[in-house]
Amino acid sequence: MSRVKADALPLDEVDGNVIHTVKRSVFSESQPSPLKEPLTLAAVSQDVLRNILDLNESVIQNEEFVRCVSGGKLFPGSVPLAHRYGGHQFGYWAGQLGDGRAHLLGEYTNRKGERWEVQLKGSGKTPYSRSGDGRAVIRSSVREFLCSEALSLVVSEEPVWRDPFYNGSVIKERGAVVLRLAKSWFRIGSLEILTRTGELDVLRTLLDFVIKEHFKSIGTNDPDKYVVFFSRVLNETAHLIAHWMSVGFAHGVCNTDNFSLLSITFDYGPFGFMESYDPNFVPNTSDDEGRYSIGAQANVGLFNLQKLLEALKPLLTSDQLSQSQQILREYPQIYHQRFHELFKAKLGFLGNEEKDSYVIAFLLKLMEDTGADFTMTFRQLSEVTLSRLQKGSFAPSLWALSDLSSHKHFRDWVQLYLQRLSRIMSDSDEERQHRMQGVNPRYVLRNWMAESAIRKAEKNDYSEVTLLQKTLMEPFMEQEEAERAGYASKPPSWAQQLRVSCSS
Repeated sequence: MSRVKADALPLDEVDGNVIHTVKRSVFSESQPSPLKEPLTLAAVSQDVLRNILDLNESVIQNEEFVRCVSGGKLFPGSVPLAHRYGGHQFGYWAGQLGDGRAHLLGEYTNRKGERWEVQLKGSGKTPYSRSGDGRAVIRSSVREFLCSEALSLVVSEEPVWRDPFYNGSVIKERGAVVLRLAKSWFRIGSLEILTRTGELDVLRTLLDFVIKEHFKSIGTNDPDKYVVFFSRVLNETAHLIAHWMSVGFAHGVCNTDNFSLLSITFDYGPFGFMESYDPNFVPNTSDDEGRYSIGAQANVGLFNLQKLLEALKPLLTSDQLSQSQQILREYPQIYHQRFHELFKAKLGFLGNEEKDSYVIAFLLKLMEDTGADFTMTFRQLSEVTLSRLQKGSFAPSLWALSDLSSHKHFRDWVQLYLQRLSRIMSDSDEERQHRMQGVNPRYVLRNWMAESAIRKAEKNDYSEVTLLQKTLMEPFMEQEEAERAGYASKPPSWAQQLRVSCSS
């Protein structure tokens, strides 16, 4: 396990996990706190094990493996670190935040030359824990394991006390640790904290490190490298949020401390995949004002990029600042163009026509009016034949299209859609279906599916965690076990009552 960051970036001079205001540092050395035994290796991603970490599946039988992935023992060469960052939370500067229950174990370069940062979550207190206990519980850890690039989920009998909905009802839950991976855990808040505290030399050091390690096409001696960096982050952030929208994903807590500098999705808390199409869908019950509704994510991305530019401002000349402000103004166009491209692909369109945006918007309006299921409407459009679509009578298995067809303007939209497809030269129904099925998932991690797995896991039954992990590895492929479990069926009635909060 490589210790690149421990050697290249300034470390906190205060030893141990004493909670304090950290200064002139990017990381603090912090030892994980082992979970109380007995421990259960509840789930392992075979894909991460073999294809990212180059490990044989036999390793999971070793007790040392369980200790390493739960914080009880360090991997060789590991120097555990907790990252210092700040952030704007729900629009307001929150000061020092940091890894309050996560430990970066190091960096691993696999045989394909890919570098991955390996981190434990739920592994105990750090200097950034504030009033927290440094632990995570089963319900949040199952969700994190299933949606992130995670290797393992380890469950303990250690009691952890939580108030899930912040209503004074504290309950006893069980502690768990996830070992998760990312190309980088640096975020907008990593830079913000340094600008806010006037540590501009540390800011420059960290920014140069990030560019050198993760933006290799940017010349380290380029006088405009920070402008190019900002442009790259802006473009990739716009593309990321457009991609979220294309699969109905709402992150839930789009604070600047949760927004990656590499424009990857991480920090899975009260996220949700939208079921009935609703631009005001808010997965997080802690978000009373709906700041992070699914339809607001693009604007929130712009807000976060404004805060990134504010963090970079002290390192920019007046001309570079003007360039960067112009780049920022281009964000809406970049986002909308990518959104348009993705939704055209979801509908099987090839080429460009002037009315494509209207056809997309018309469909989304029908879905909103009828409450049609977002995921399965697009998926069933990719499975139905055009002749069946034109007839407008759907078998029970096409339940989402059946719901959509109740709209009085459904036939109008179908005619527009069929006319558009008919103008694609030399295109067969089979080719269209194949294209569309490659971009419209049949399975997403709906909250009711995660909740079903969590309820079983809390009774020491991890079978559904395993099934979901297997299913979500191939979300575009119809799978027999997933079909039997109802993962492509109408959500059960009890799913509407589910609530997810920031408590974890």
